[in-house]
Amino acid sequence: MAGGTLGAALPQRPARAQAIGKLKEDGPKPLPAITLTDPEGKPRDIPSIVQQGSGKGIVLNLWATWCPPCVEEMPALDRLAALLAPEGILVIPASSDRNGRAQVEPFYARTGIKHLGIWLDPNSAAMRALGARGLPTTILIDRQGRERGRLEGAAAWDGEALVADVRRLCGDGAA
Repeated sequence: MAGGTLGAALPQRPARAQAIGKLKEDGPKPLPAITLTDPEGKPRDIPSIVQQGSGKGIVLNLWATWCPPCVEEMPALDRLAALLAPEGILVIPASSDRNGRAQVEPFYARTGIKHLGIWLDPNSAAMRALGARGLPTTILIDRQGRERGRLEGAAAWDGEALVADVRRLCGDGAA
């Protein structure tokens, strides 16, 4: 089934931003070499994250605190992280904020984000390597470390249909 669907629209989205991105399935295809800074401040590449434990699926969200659509979808990503963690699917919000952790940590506290780690994309290197055209961009990565789909723009990540797409592309059913 090509082209996944999104869950319900974000209710708080302003009229100017009604268009929500659409998941585009593409792959499986290999990822370029990218390194992120993990919540402990250590550099981590995607293969090392995927192999942590028994192989994890990853929802890699490229975002920044200054990006209004990114900010709008963060609570839904937080709920997605809580929902899918027991299934071995990790939600990684990789911030490209110039002030790094000093910028993201107060944002999480202010907005009540509880289930997401503070991951950083120093100098937007992952964004460039992945060919992201803007923020937010979310890459769905299967348990073998391959890109299975991407969504450019904001989404209701905790919507029923999109959660099902994430499970199918990143979970045990990923082929």
